[in-house]
Amino acid sequence: MFHVIIPARHASTRLPGKPLLPIAGKPMIQHVWQQACRSHAQSVTVATDDQRIAAVCRDFGAEVVMTRTDHPSGTDRLQEVAVKLGLKDDDAVVNVQGDEPLLPPALIDQVADNLRRFEAASIATLAEPFSDSATLFNPNAVKVVCDHQGYALYFSRAPMPWCRDDFAAGRPELLPALCSFRRHIGLYAYKVGFLHEYVSWPAAPLEQAESLEQL
Repeated sequence: MFHVIIPARHASTRLPGKPLLPIAGKPMIQHVWQQACRSHAQSVTVATDDQRIAAVCRDFGAEVVMTRTDHPSGTDRLQEVAVKLGLKDDDAVVNVQGDEPLLPPALIDQVADNLRRFEAASIATLAEPFSDSATLFNPNAVKVVCDHQGYALYFSRAPMPWCRDDFAAGRPELLPALCSFRRHIGLYAYKVGFLHEYVSWPAAPLEQAESLEQL
């Protein structure tokens, strides 16, 4: 059992109003909401600080929670919504980004199931193998290194692990066979109790350096 919360901001620095952009006759946020509703979530809620987004979402039937405008991250916004919805500490929440109209519902179910199966974890996320070396060296493709149980050890924009001998001559055309490279998929499931802890923490130096809030 889990809940989906979809943070949606109008004031995007790169593309203002992105959640409302039309795709195949519907606003982007409606496609995201519909995909989330096709998962096994107990509830799907849109979290926004903008009345324009809220009005559009209510028109197509979504539950909407208005949030503050000063949240430093989507995770902080998630925590505010969890409080307003009255969720319990052991409830699970999946954060679905408001600009993922093609996100498969199966991935939403999968990340929630990961959190359920690993009782010691407070957060779960997803990763997939890299298919080419060009993407591996792209800083916009976030890498994750995991231990043998599947727990994340570190996230980075840099290629990792660094296969010294294979990379010694520069960027290889083919991925080194002896290294396992995983690309992080930015989909998270949280235990609500952890969200309450997270919002009290200052930004860590590594988080600021990599610009990755999961650090």
